[in-house]
Amino acid sequence: MAQPPYDPYGGYGQDPYAAQQPPPYQPAPMPAPVQHNYYGGHVAAPRNNGMATTSMVLGLIGIFFCGFTAVLAIIFGHIAQSQIKRTGEGGAGMATAGLILGYIVSIGWIIFWIFYIGLWAAMVGSSSTGTTY
Repeated sequence: MAQPPYDPYGGYGQDPYAAQQPPPYQPAPMPAPVQHNYYGGHVAAPRNNGMATTSMVLGLIGIFFCGFTAVLAIIFGHIAQSQIKRTGEGGAGMATAGLILGYIVSIGWIIFWIFYIGLWAAMVGSSSTGTTY
């Protein structure tokens, strides 16, 4: 009498060609949550306003461009907020983030340049008043 083929995983006597069923204790995967409207159809998420995205990106890169793009971030942020209120698009958080970044970066660079120019003025002023002939 022939013995069944050796199975290192303990499946003696099972048909090696039979379809394997998953164990019954594994939970089924959960479907992704879907929003529905009143009539049962799917509700698409509102599109993000392009100016809101632009405002946030310009606010972020304004740190590296001496605040020049931060001024544009402020302008685009205000335009985006008015468009979002009017049209109901998404992206209000990005517009607010762009405005906050734009104002912070602009104020930061203004303070930096005031101190920088003041330092140069103090250095030039102190070097010219020290000698008399």
